[in-house]
Amino acid sequence: MDDTISRDPTLRLLRRLVVGLTATMIAGLIIVVAVIVIRFPSSGGDLVLPKDIHLPAGEQASAVTQGQGWVAIVTVSGKILVFDGRTGKLRHSYALGK
Repeated sequence: MDDTISRDPTLRLLRRLVVGLTATMIAGLIIVVAVIVIRFPSSGGDLVLPKDIHLPAGEQASAVTQGQGWVAIVTVSGKILVFDGRTGKLRHSYALGK
């Protein structure tokens, strides 16, 4: 049977196509892993909050985000509170419409 496979040109072509596809898939997987490793920074830094951020009375934090020099806290009651990143003092307060 092995002699039949080696003589049939269609089966030889199919074998080469399968080997080529396998090699292409392995190379593609290696490239995808390399791009992920290169593009994502190894240490993006941790969230550093000021020591003294005090929410107004009755407010409860729902989400926190940080930018360069500021920290924003979204409250359960629908407000966005923007604090100074160093001092922790309230800069702005925005009410979200419902």
